[in-house]
Amino acid sequence: MMKETTADVHTETGSVPHLGDRAQFLLKALVEQYIRDGQPVGSRTLSKDAGLSLSAASIRNVMADLEELGFIASPHTSAGRVPTVQGYRMFVDSLLTVRGLDSDEVRRIEAELGYDAEPGAIIETASQILSEFTNFAGLITLPTQIHETLRQVEFLPLSENQVLVILIVNHHEVQNRIIRTDRVYTKSELQQAANYLNASFAGSDLEAVRQQLLKELERDRASLTDMMKTVVAVAERALIPTERPDGLVVSGQTNLMEHGELADMERLRQLFNAFSQKRDILHLLDRSQVADGVRLFIGEESGYEMLDACTVVTSPYEVDGETVGVLGIIGPTRMAYERVIPLVDVTARVVGAALNQRH
Repeated sequence: MMKETTADVHTETGSVPHLGDRAQFLLKALVEQYIRDGQPVGSRTLSKDAGLSLSAASIRNVMADLEELGFIASPHTSAGRVPTVQGYRMFVDSLLTVRGLDSDEVRRIEAELGYDAEPGAIIETASQILSEFTNFAGLITLPTQIHETLRQVEFLPLSENQVLVILIVNHHEVQNRIIRTDRVYTKSELQQAANYLNASFAGSDLEAVRQQLLKELERDRASLTDMMKTVVAVAERALIPTERPDGLVVSGQTNLMEHGELADMERLRQLFNAFSQKRDILHLLDRSQVADGVRLFIGEESGYEMLDACTVVTSPYEVDGETVGVLGIIGPTRMAYERVIPLVDVTARVVGAALNQRH
């Protein structure tokens, strides 16, 4: 692919026929014309706009070859041609020039996401940005479990058998939890337990600390001091990593109603039902989580009938070098790929950077 971006685009293609230079040039011109105007493209239009010194008859012959190979098709109501899924795939894989976003757009994405925002707000805003910038549906999966590093912990006794836990994890994320214990602990006992944990485990993974203390309890239960028994009993309940449920945030679903290619009411009903149920879309995004860059599912490549008229463009996002989620857009197959691909790529990188800042 000819491209001027750092996005690595992964494909869903098998073996495709080889095209000569002239056929590639005309296919590229036809796809670009169709994306721009939304009307089937005829040989006369290509002869005027393609910039080749070819007669309309010669162009018709090449288009006939492209149609026979499955790259373009002729709608029943027109003498012109439109790209097929295979034609779009050849265009995206081999003929498309992708340019990076301009610096103003990148700064706008960074400003809207906000590096000091809470993780939940970052996720919501990312979905809205993708929708707003494309006029398609923007989507992002919630991050899977991110390692939480213990920085400091405090315990404060409450009424009955309850303890307020103040956890500082990662760099400056503060979590307040209320836990119930088997007995009442004094302020002094809780202070000693916190001092021990801070002195011994600051900088360690939260779950690893909890598991180590539980192992010590099982191994040396009889010889543990009263203070260590307090540490283990409180830490078992207090140092549970944050649960991050599987889920999907979607914005701008109704934008899809504005695109004529998706105006079929039964198709829209199936698509909106998929957004509501989320299961199929999450399964599709799971396939993108192993990719090392932007991935496209064009039409029936997704494997889901309700997406046969759509393209899904996705990219994973990372925290501390570990892939924790996927974001992207769903729109009609007739889209400005040269703009959507870098937008999805940059947004994934900025989301990762913002979550790293919080982490």
